[in-house]
Amino acid sequence: MSVPLPALKRPHGTPFQLRKIGHVALFVTDIERSTRFYVDVLGFQISDLYEDGMMPGGAAFIRLNTDHHGIALFKATQDRDPGAGLHHMAFEVGSLDEVFRARDHLRAHNVPIHFEGRRRAGVQIAVEFRDPDGHNLEVYWGIDQIGSDGRARPAEQWKGVTSLEAAIADPVIGQDTSLLDPALARSH
Repeated sequence: MSVPLPALKRPHGTPFQLRKIGHVALFVTDIERSTRFYVDVLGFQISDLYEDGMMPGGAAFIRLNTDHHGIALFKATQDRDPGAGLHHMAFEVGSLDEVFRARDHLRAHNVPIHFEGRRRAGVQIAVEFRDPDGHNLEVYWGIDQIGSDGRARPAEQWKGVTSLEAAIADPVIGQDTSLLDPALARSH
């Protein structure tokens, strides 16, 4: 028998702890128009922009604080309507070890993972998966922080990889990929 919703509590022994909603990525009709709205009206700052050649329709990564991005804007497609489509929502964890433990936990619960490794802009190390309704979710660690000079890491320093092991084997400049428990990387 299932537990009534008001009685649900965080389970004991979860091998990782989500610290905050790290960023939200949205599908929009017009990247430039939406970026101008978030910057001019709401006061966000631009960290990075993808041109159409990097991703169909491009993308904008914008922020309110030192996190590389709090919102990412992606071009809507025929499959994802603007304003009605969440590209993804991301949750930050406190350590790289927790990303590995999250991956193991998801696998143990038969949750298919459709991406793991390091993305480009922001260079966070992550696992991505879907909730029961198909919403794309990300658990990540190590997103770039933007300093007082307002400059993001140059694109030539990005190193996109498609496994957690590859991300720790080939870190980006300034990203310490040492695991407190190195056995986490050897278990797969």
